[in-house]
Amino acid sequence: DSERLYRSGADVLLQGRRQEILRIHRDGQDKLALVLGSLCREYDLVLVEGHKGTPLPKVWLLDPGENEPPRGVTGIVATLSRDCDRTSALISILEEWLPKQWLKTPVYGCILIGGKSSRMGAPKHLLQKDGKTWLKRTVEQLEQVTQRVVIAGAGALPETLGDHARLPDVPEASGPMAGLLAAMRWAPHASWLVAACDLLNLNVDALRWLLSTRAPGIWATLPRMPGSPRVEALLAHYDFRCHALLEILVAERNFCPARVASNSKVVTPCPPPFLRPAWTNVNTEAELELRLARSDLSGTY
Repeated sequence: DSERLYRSGADVLLQGRRQEILRIHRDGQDKLALVLGSLCREYDLVLVEGHKGTPLPKVWLLDPGENEPPRGVTGIVATLSRDCDRTSALISILEEWLPKQWLKTPVYGCILIGGKSSRMGAPKHLLQKDGKTWLKRTVEQLEQVTQRVVIAGAGALPETLGDHARLPDVPEASGPMAGLLAAMRWAPHASWLVAACDLLNLNVDALRWLLSTRAPGIWATLPRMPGSPRVEALLAHYDFRCHALLEILVAERNFCPARVASNSKVVTPCPPPFLRPAWTNVNTEAELELRLARSDLSGTY
C-alpha cells in the first residue's frame, strides 16, 4: 500500500517500533531546502552527500587525478585527497568548524514578569533598589551579554523601558512556560538567556557562566544547586533546538519548563559557589527582609 500511495503522488512515512523512514517526492530545489531546514532545527549536525550545487558548507573529496575542486563550486571549507585517512581528517575538520558555527547563533535575553506577585503584595518587577526597579536592573545586566532583551508577561512597565519588545504570554500555556514559549516563538532561531524578574542577586558573571556552557550537543543548561533534586529553569540558557521539547510539553498540558532536564541534550551543572546566590528569588516581604539581612546588599526597597 505504501508503494501504491507513493506512486500516486503522496509522500509516505514508514514507521516501526525503533525507526521511521520518510519517503518524499523531490519537486525541485525548494522542497530539498525545506527538508534540510527542518532537519537543521532538530539536529546538531546534518551530513549531506552530493548536492554540489546546494548552498551548503562542503568538504570536497578529490577524484583520482584531480588537484582541486571544479570551478564554480562554492562553500568549500576543506579539500581531501582520496588516499588520506578521511575519517580522521573529517573529525578534525568538524572539531574546529562546528563550535564556531554553533556560537554564531544570536543570544537574546528574556525577562519573565508574568507572575501575579500576590504573596509580595506588589508587582515584584517594579520594586526598587537605589531608585531603580528590579526589572530595570535585570534588563541592564542582560544587555551586557545579549544582543537584544525582551520582556514577557503582563504588567505595567517603567517608562524607561518603553522601547523594549513586549511579548504577551502564549494562551495555551500558563506560568513561566507561557512567557518562555512566547520568546522562542517570537525569535525561533535565537539562543535564549531567560531570567525571572525577582532574582535579588542576579549578576553579569552568572549570566556569562551560563553562556560558557554553550557547546554542540547541548540544547539547554538548567543549573542544579548542591543537594537539591530540582533544577533551576528560570535563570537558564535555552538553545533554539530546545524549542521542540518545550512545545511537546505544552501539547501534553505539562507547563513545567524544568521537565526538559530529562532529555539527554540538556545539562544540569552546578554553578561555582560564588555565583550560586544569583539563583535566589524572593516571593514575600518577609523573605525579602530576611535575604537583605543575610546579605551585604544595600539600598532601600
